[in-house]
Amino acid sequence: MSRFETQFATLNVKNEGAFVPFVTLCDPTFDRSFDIICTLVDNGADALELVVPLSDPLLDGPVIQAANNRALTAGHSSEDSFKLLEKVRSKYPEIPISLLLCANLIFAKGLDAFYQRCAEVGVDAVLVADIPLLAKEDYVQAAKKHGIQPVFICPPNADEKTIKGVAENSEGYTYLVSRAGVTSAENQAHAANLDTLVEQLKAHNAPPILQGFGIAQPAQVKEALALGAAGAISGSATVKIIERNLDNQPKLLEELSLFVREMKQATKS
Repeated sequence: MSRFETQFATLNVKNEGAFVPFVTLCDPTFDRSFDIICTLVDNGADALELVVPLSDPLLDGPVIQAANNRALTAGHSSEDSFKLLEKVRSKYPEIPISLLLCANLIFAKGLDAFYQRCAEVGVDAVLVADIPLLAKEDYVQAAKKHGIQPVFICPPNADEKTIKGVAENSEGYTYLVSRAGVTSAENQAHAANLDTLVEQLKAHNAPPILQGFGIAQPAQVKEALALGAAGAISGSATVKIIERNLDNQPKLLEELSLFVREMKQATKS
């Protein structure tokens, strides 16, 4: 079993959902980012969704765009992100780690070399935000060659064909987007049809569903679980804690600790 499969099985036994925080690697620096990620895990994160910094991210709103810019401004390369991932994996051998990024970063390294590097540093799953199902084949093939689980996004306006494709091609987990638009902790309005999407994904035997976009409060974690999702991903709300404490690392880690503990508590029935 993969780390994601093992973690979801463990959570099911405990009757808990998954809380998955999302942060940008090397934000604001390599060393501070490592401490941030350790804080997330130590305070109850069930898995990690991490992003390799990019100058023009497609799905991200201003908060995560700024996080990417901080990492890039600090001079950190994609290879620094891989070195950080390796360090995290060394300290936490069991935590499931998913990488979210755009295709141009993969092209820069080469498809086979990229997935091989992911495997070397202990990444479990990769979600390529700008690769649609119709262009999936080369990515899925390269990922599976190196034991990496491909993950696809189910958008709120997905038709039956898309839902089926996402369910059949995702491994580890399924990413369900709460609403149209870009990431934001402020925009917490969710699409009205999420329960139907969850039902349809499950009907096609999708891997466990993690709901993301606009997840900023414990109540929203509970709502995601009530809809039938296996857990929730929180990005902008997590990164905002980093943003507002850039000049005070101890306070940053303290606020982050409290936030993760409260969000994780919401996954327990």
